[in-house]
Amino acid sequence: MVGAMVSFGQLTLIILAGLLGPLLASSRRVLIPVVVGELLAGVALGKTGAGLIKADNPTIAFLGTMGFAVLMMVAGMHVPLRNPALVKSLRRGTMAVLASVVVGVAGGVLIARGLGVGHPAIWAVLLATGSAAIVLPALQEAGVGADRALLAMAWATVADVATIVAVPLVMNPSKALSAGLGALVVAAAALVVLMVARAVQREGEVRNLRRQSGRKTWALDLRFALIALFGLCAVAEGVGTNIMIAGFAAGLLVAYEGGPARLSDQVSGVGAGFLVPVFFVVLGASLNVRALVRSPTELELTATLIAGIVVAHLIGARAVRAPVWTGLIVSAQLGVPAAVVKLGLSSHVLQAGEGAAIIVAALASLGICSIGTALAARTTPRAPAPAPPQPGSEPAPSVSVSTPMK
Repeated sequence: MVGAMVSFGQLTLIILAGLLGPLLASSRRVLIPVVVGELLAGVALGKTGAGLIKADNPTIAFLGTMGFAVLMMVAGMHVPLRNPALVKSLRRGTMAVLASVVVGVAGGVLIARGLGVGHPAIWAVLLATGSAAIVLPALQEAGVGADRALLAMAWATVADVATIVAVPLVMNPSKALSAGLGALVVAAAALVVLMVARAVQREGEVRNLRRQSGRKTWALDLRFALIALFGLCAVAEGVGTNIMIAGFAAGLLVAYEGGPARLSDQVSGVGAGFLVPVFFVVLGASLNVRALVRSPTELELTATLIAGIVVAHLIGARAVRAPVWTGLIVSAQLGVPAAVVKLGLSSHVLQAGEGAAIIVAALASLGICSIGTALAARTTPRAPAPAPPQPGSEPAPSVSVSTPMK
């Protein structure tokens, strides 16, 4: 009973702390992502600050792991697999990713040797990664047209998928083979889920149940999505690979199959309203920012990561003759750095100060993305204002273009 009381008290405090994210993000003067406030609240109340949030509490740790799985699922759901125009841009996007990877590998070696921190493959992944879950909303916010946004979308998609698959391999190179085989098992399980889902959807009773769910708010689509998510996570645990692959695969299934708009709203309610804030608050509570501030090496690592992220993505943009703002927007990263820190700290591959350096660099990348968003908005052509009617002229008739519903 005492343990339960402690866990509920911790959970209340964590959810309350997570409100700092929306409060900071609501500012009209400065654009601050929600995750920044959630991480800062965790830092203030966790290991670095007051020590009120116990990130190592088993119940809280498990809820944080669930939030991590949902975060990866949301990242997968944001991959625009059903956009046919995106396929045409995948070649240029892949070329941009390859250019960033080349710079990332060179930068990873320089960081490992120059700062004496080791793990060159980890730093290479962090320099080259991206986040479709951030890039797509950023492009929409900037008002960038679909024709100009396709390259950035393709680039972010390829970088997201490639680096998420690479993380379990680089975190423990000695077990790279088993991690790779585990990822293949999870991918095979995801394909089985896809085939079963398609077969079941053809049944009239299932279609009837889904229609009733929409009317009676049973949230059956959400339940099925969560069954797929946690089922794939169970497979990942069973074969000894990381659940981030399972979460991302579940999100890709939803993105590929599509679904009612209410499913996205429901996932956002469970994720953004509860589990994902829990993950970021607990992650912040597990960081030791004091180790970052006290160590010149960790400060140098932070600055080097930030600079390397910018350079890698600007060279990627240069390689495919894309505007500067494309590279700045695609430099945004969140899910992969969070995964690296979570896995690195739990397996003792990374030190506390290194984890804090990675998170600070990731937060800086969000600011870099904001700069790219501002540049994109400035260079986006605006529709010319209609000319005032001349005296004595008839107003031009309005023309509406209808498109067939598919």
